Amino acid sequence: MRDRATDAIPEVTPEPAPEAISELSGRVRAAVAHLYSRFRSERAHGEIGDAAVFALTQLLKAGPLSLSELSDRAHVTPGSMSQTVNRLTAGGLAVRARDPHDGRRVLFSLTTEGDRLASEVRAQRVGWLNGRLAELTDDERAVLSRAAEVLERIADS
Repeated sequence: MRDRATDAIPEVTPEPAPEAISELSGRVRAAVAHLYSRFRSERAHGEIGDAAVFALTQLLKAGPLSLSELSDRAHVTPGSMSQTVNRLTAGGLAVRARDPHDGRRVLFSLTTEGDRLASEVRAQRVGWLNGRLAELTDDERAVLSRAAEVLERIADS
């Protein structure tokens, strides 16, 4: 006697139509850009620029980092990151120091003022987003949770 379960033909998922992929791609890009724009508009008047906020936040999270580590994390050229850290050090928000394990490397770390500013900026942006997320339904938050997983996977590939 044959087992019908083993005779079943596996389901084949059809390839999505190229126009459907293009439409979804456009919607995702537009939504991410709009959300990023809102983050930028939520900053306090006179707050430092996005590149500087990114560098401060990385130093806050990871501790001292080299120029190449910062530029790799930001996906920018070392020259671009050099301009950013020069502004941070000139503004008293970060300091340069020789790596104690490799005297050829320079590490950047936050000053007390840089730490305060990075923490403040991060708290303001997190607070704004948390407020918007709290206004959503449980189902909407579940959809965003799944979407965040997928977007992270896309970004990491």
